[in-house]
Amino acid sequence: MLAHHTLTGPEDAPVLVLGNALGTTTELWRDFSLPFRLLRFDHRGHGLTPAAPGPCAIEDLAKDVLELLDHLELRQVHYCGVSLGGMVGMWLAAHTDRISKLALVCTTAHVPDKARLDDRITRLRDGGMDAVADRVVDRWFTPLCPPAVVADYRAELLKVDLPTYLACVEGVRDMDLRPDLAKIDAPTVVIAAAQDHATPTELVRQINEELPDSELYVVGDAAHLAVVEAPRTISVILDDHFGND
Repeated sequence: MLAHHTLTGPEDAPVLVLGNALGTTTELWRDFSLPFRLLRFDHRGHGLTPAAPGPCAIEDLAKDVLELLDHLELRQVHYCGVSLGGMVGMWLAAHTDRISKLALVCTTAHVPDKARLDDRITRLRDGGMDAVADRVVDRWFTPLCPPAVVADYRAELLKVDLPTYLACVEGVRDMDLRPDLAKIDAPTVVIAAAQDHATPTELVRQINEELPDSELYVVGDAAHLAVVEAPRTISVILDDHFGND
């Protein structure tokens, strides 16, 4: 199974892989204009990527990315991931030599509040995606986010393959990437959002404190999908980080 992807931008520019949050697609990056060759992809069961039976541990999702990089004959890339995409990025940077620079946005290396995800799993099994959509989307955005934007992302969430989404939630609940952080030697920028209740600033800060070579930024007027609510601010951070060779 090869992930649906797009590769756009100057052919002689460094490749920057953009990893999506759980429940989102390549549309997450639609407001970004960066001077790189951008590789956008959909996780399994999301967007135009087929579902895959079985568990969806972070390692499984990361190996999907490796398959894509091998298919495109990309030996080394920059990588930026949001939430689930950031977890995949941490695994890739810790266990392979494919990531030259890394950016982690609104993500965590472990989930201390497993009861919240257990509750989501129960709701998914009982009522499907409709049973969790409102709660999930409420955590994605601040109250100031335009309702049309919120509605668009809710609609995309409802299209995600239910068994795959459920398996991904279980994978996030069970992961613990904290032992991997010391293995990451790629220069890293870590970005938190002040109004993010899904991955609060203290969890993001813990990543920054454990990485050997990292810098932390906190974006003020944004929640969990900060790349949607603060694309210009985050674009500047990413441009400076990945363009500073």
